[in-house]
Amino acid sequence: MPITRVGFATILLACLAAWGAAPAAAQPDDPLGVGRKMLAEDNPGELWIERGKTLFYQKRGPKNASLEQCDFGMGPGKLEGAAARLPRYFTDTDKVQDLETRLLTCMVQLQGFDRDDIVKRAISPAGSNGSDVEALALYITSRSNGMKMNVSLSHPKEQEMYKVGEYLFFRRSGQTDFACVQCHGAADKRIRLQDLIHMTSKQGVQEVVSTWPAYRGAHFVVRTMQWRLSDCFWQMRLPELNYASDVSIALTTYLHYQGNGAVIKVPGFKR
Repeated sequence: MPITRVGFATILLACLAAWGAAPAAAQPDDPLGVGRKMLAEDNPGELWIERGKTLFYQKRGPKNASLEQCDFGMGPGKLEGAAARLPRYFTDTDKVQDLETRLLTCMVQLQGFDRDDIVKRAISPAGSNGSDVEALALYITSRSNGMKMNVSLSHPKEQEMYKVGEYLFFRRSGQTDFACVQCHGAADKRIRLQDLIHMTSKQGVQEVVSTWPAYRGAHFVVRTMQWRLSDCFWQMRLPELNYASDVSIALTTYLHYQGNGAVIKVPGFKR
């Protein structure tokens, strides 16, 4: 189902983006507060939820099957609360998987899609109608709206992923000798006009893990956590982060576990 309606909120967001405004809650004496409130109430990302729902139940692929038998950890086809517990270990793959890598597994095994082809299309171009993976990821996560993040480290492989993610978050690397924590390790930091979330604080990391997938106004499309991490790697001038790689899952495991207790509310709305 193509998404062609942009809407007033999207146009308004583009104006706010020029001033570096993020669509957060309105603050006292904030001249952009009214606009932010409007953006929160009229999120174009809602359109992607309906598209994702259609794709989830539609019979597609070489096997002409829907995703209703996909198990995201709560049982085949059970979506309520599933995203709140991801990443997690899955016995059938013997791996820790986040939402998007688990979705890839189901699209390949149940529907017969080619994995490499899905990966190539998973992150859509800016200004496009978005990808099937982006829409599906948002729909599946939306079924946990109002629920609290509750990622477990009960399995040894989950513990291992968490430790790797923690190491990567604090490790300086690359030509700029940068680490995630240098941008996100203290309050009141900015790059140009962009506020940087303090993610070593409980409140900051909860704000992150509870609002992705999110509609990105500058791109006019829904983005996922895999994209967010990939873009951070690009910003730090690190080697390209492969989609659905163990590195991305490790970082997501670390962040999601740190954000346990956050109430999920997607789609988020990002500048």
